[in-house]
Amino acid sequence: MKYLILIPDGMADEPIAELGNMTPMEKADKPTMDMLAARSVVGTVSNVPDGMVPESDTANMAILSFDPKVFSKGRSPLEAVSMGIEMQPDETAYRCNVVTLTEDEENYEDKIILDHSADEITTAEADELIKTLEEKLGNEYRKFYTGVSYRHCLIWKNGNDKYNFMRPHDILGKRIGDYLPKVEDGGAEFLELMKKSYDILKDHPVNLDRKARGLKPANSAWLWSPGKKPQLPSFKEKWGLDAAVISAVDLIKGIGLCAEMESIDVEGATGNVHTNYDGKANAAIDAFKRGIELVYIHVEGPDECGHRAEIENKVKSVELIDKKILLPVYNYLKECGEPFKIMILPDHPTPIRIRTHSMDPVPYMIYSSMENVDSGISTFNEKTTRKANKYNPNGYTLMNGFIEK
Repeated sequence: MKYLILIPDGMADEPIAELGNMTPMEKADKPTMDMLAARSVVGTVSNVPDGMVPESDTANMAILSFDPKVFSKGRSPLEAVSMGIEMQPDETAYRCNVVTLTEDEENYEDKIILDHSADEITTAEADELIKTLEEKLGNEYRKFYTGVSYRHCLIWKNGNDKYNFMRPHDILGKRIGDYLPKVEDGGAEFLELMKKSYDILKDHPVNLDRKARGLKPANSAWLWSPGKKPQLPSFKEKWGLDAAVISAVDLIKGIGLCAEMESIDVEGATGNVHTNYDGKANAAIDAFKRGIELVYIHVEGPDECGHRAEIENKVKSVELIDKKILLPVYNYLKECGEPFKIMILPDHPTPIRIRTHSMDPVPYMIYSSMENVDSGISTFNEKTTRKANKYNPNGYTLMNGFIEK
């Protein structure tokens, strides 16, 4: 038996006027998803438990069958694992975005956050900025590490792992003063570091060059999502399957590595709409040929389009996932001569309207080559799966209906 799990991150959305009051899932031409949905068990699922933040760490943990309330310790430690950082018990990891703030205001607090991704800065450019922050702000207690694009990591010895930071993608277009770490509640060191990062980065050669090319500068660090060294059970010990994860995002790689799954890197995979879709499909097919029994493909593009309010690109990303990833992997599985199952779902919604994640349930489908199912729907989207009246409030249990025991 072979198993494919496909996660179009943030794909679920709300009706959008510019799309004729359809969602991107409804608008997208995705014939393979729709064909499979007609023959699948379909419904909706909540991957993020009540009381937790709708982030990709909790949601993807749940999809992989790990209860976030038990195992979630923040996304940054998982990203640190992916980067090869060996965290010590007394160290805290922080996500360190390089973001774009307005530059005309004299006071840091009066600046407005324009972009949590600095126009999806390249990793090579960001690496120069992170190395400069390490040179100027790193010391024996804290160290900066380069991740992918705008997503980086700060490791801080004896750092506060309980501080409640604001997520930068939740406050786009807003004055940052109300959302910065507060001196009165123990955030003085974090605030000082973020302010100093702006002074260091605003005139950095990388940013001067980006502005000359009409791109947004990555002119400030933004800290959030602290956590201690993570631990997850072995996926193979839990389910008896050799499994692999394919993602451009350090967070998802880190979850896979912590669960003792193989993490497969794909050249040209970026974490946005312009990624190597063909490479991800080929990597999945190769993994199956090598004996991997379960492949987890995570595609970040729809989520980034949601954060950036890029309606057409979000539709396009769904279409490319269907055409360039799902179709060739499905064709391989169909022709390989053994039974297989496919599960498709976003981890959480990322509605264009709010440009951040929401707690709404997401649509899912589970297809089995061994069963003749008539779901009663002809297209896979938020509306049709809600009508199926099959709701799972605990996403971490969804795997129970997917893997054959």
